[in-house]
Amino acid sequence: MKEIIIATKNAGKAKEFEHIFKPYNVRVKSLLDFEEMDDIVEDGKTFEENALIKARAIASQFNQMVLADDSGLEVDALDGRPGVYSARYAGEGRNDEDNILKVLHELEGVPTDERGARFVCALAIVTPQGDEVVVRGTCEGRILTECLGTEGFGYDPIFYLPHLSKTMAQLPKSEKNVLSHRADAFVKLQPYLEKLL
Repeated sequence: MKEIIIATKNAGKAKEFEHIFKPYNVRVKSLLDFEEMDDIVEDGKTFEENALIKARAIASQFNQMVLADDSGLEVDALDGRPGVYSARYAGEGRNDEDNILKVLHELEGVPTDERGARFVCALAIVTPQGDEVVVRGTCEGRILTECLGTEGFGYDPIFYLPHLSKTMAQLPKSEKNVLSHRADAFVKLQPYLEKLL
């Protein structure tokens, strides 16, 4: 059975990918399965650059196929911030709640129709043979003034999907996995996966 390493230590993200890879009959591992890991400096200016940096580093370290993602939130009224800094927007050592509070604080007074935002996900696959593929997926929505819902992680509780009248955090996993930015990127990745797997 082929193996693929998902380049994340985020248990929530690892579970999402495990679910996505079920039909492929592939053994999915994450960085949580490895004790020894070199530090990777993600200093790219785009989601795509960061995903490739991660995938290349881990593929060369473990000599296995790696899928890395870099994802985050872009808010129009904040000129695209938090962007590639989404996970550490409130500072190193801060958590999802701190990041959400910072975004809400920066959007105070911004009217509803100017709170447009999108989740972005860049997926990069790198194989030990040097094959590389990068795709980008998005999910459009807007930012609420308060948190709603208890599912998901990250900015999900403030990311509102107008066509569903729900936040990402109010969706069951099965529904989120179909319409998320990660799902959109994965659909674009599938033609390449068919060849690689």
